[in-house]
Amino acid sequence: MPDTPLHVDDNDRYARLRLIPWWDQERLRRACVLVVGAGALGNEVLKNLALVGVGHLSVVDFDVVEAANLTRSVLFRARDRGRPKADVAAEAVRELNPDVTVTALPGNVLTSVGLGVFRDADVVIGCLDNREARLWVNRCCWKVSTPWIDGGIQELNGVVKVFTPPDSACYECGMTENDYRLINLRYSCPLLRQEDLAAGRVPTVPTIASLIGGLQTQEALKLIHGLPVPGGEAFVFNGAASQSYRTRFQRREDCLSHETYAAPIELPLQAGRHTAADLFAAVRPHLGDGDLQLSLDRDLVVSLACGRCDAVQRVLQPLSLVGLGRATCPQCGELSQPQIVHTVEPDHALAGERLASLGIPPYDIVRVANRDSEGVFLLAGDRREVLGSLDQP
Repeated sequence: MPDTPLHVDDNDRYARLRLIPWWDQERLRRACVLVVGAGALGNEVLKNLALVGVGHLSVVDFDVVEAANLTRSVLFRARDRGRPKADVAAEAVRELNPDVTVTALPGNVLTSVGLGVFRDADVVIGCLDNREARLWVNRCCWKVSTPWIDGGIQELNGVVKVFTPPDSACYECGMTENDYRLINLRYSCPLLRQEDLAAGRVPTVPTIASLIGGLQTQEALKLIHGLPVPGGEAFVFNGAASQSYRTRFQRREDCLSHETYAAPIELPLQAGRHTAADLFAAVRPHLGDGDLQLSLDRDLVVSLACGRCDAVQRVLQPLSLVGLGRATCPQCGELSQPQIVHTVEPDHALAGERLASLGIPPYDIVRVANRDSEGVFLLAGDRREVLGSLDQP
């Protein structure tokens, strides 16, 4: 019997991809990928994901397009200067492939992105330029058991790291004392952020961004298809010598990142609308009687108090957003000390504050405990506002 001729539909933009034996375009259409960072690496990753038709993308970045981005960022144009990178990248992806639904999340991943966004992603791809943000993404992914792929580039060199919670080594497992020291350098003696120690500008060329972004995307496609991908490993590329090697991280059983949440209970609450008191009332049927306590994942600066003149400035912002310059007392010029809280109880003065004012972003997963147990709860009322048409039925 003669072989059946292979027919390729030239009207199907994915026809050549479907020829790959293990390729599942429908699975890609259903997949959700969160890309953190829309610089040179993020541009390459988003471009690749759009070309292959990954159905649902969200992109996080707090920065705006600058002239220096135009030599390394395929999705940006000169007319985009001054606009949020996340918005510009999302528009470019939609133009590149109208089949892809993409949501822009302009903001800082440390303070603006709820855990629900990480939970809904099949894969998170980190395209970041600083350790603090990488550590935060790592801990978020571990809490909700979402695999993530970290990428880093400098000059002609790059690295791709794959982490698969809860069993593999994680990003923090591979951190050194110097890594922690460099993170802590961003904060001053009174623990406030120092503005002049923001993440530096890393010199790179577009070729290394293409290579590392391509490898990150390739690992993500393998994870989405259920192909074997070793977790806790890194691929290191030396562009000057055109050499590469793989290395494996040793899993640390006492690593602080290895906290994994149970499946959260969904509550119809919104961070910008409901208060901590509303949250306590909503969780009471699940946790029963007893004293309740809301744990804050982000250290909250409630106020700045001057030790000389007793002047108090009300702040109510996460620690990472409060710069050292703000601590100068407006009355006497002395350096004020921050009042920082990590928990809120029903009888606390902050119980009447909106959850957003307590540093809890929309669509977050929060922890509330009583004396005997702890529950995790998703602020599901924010889902559609945050993710829009990425909302899954």
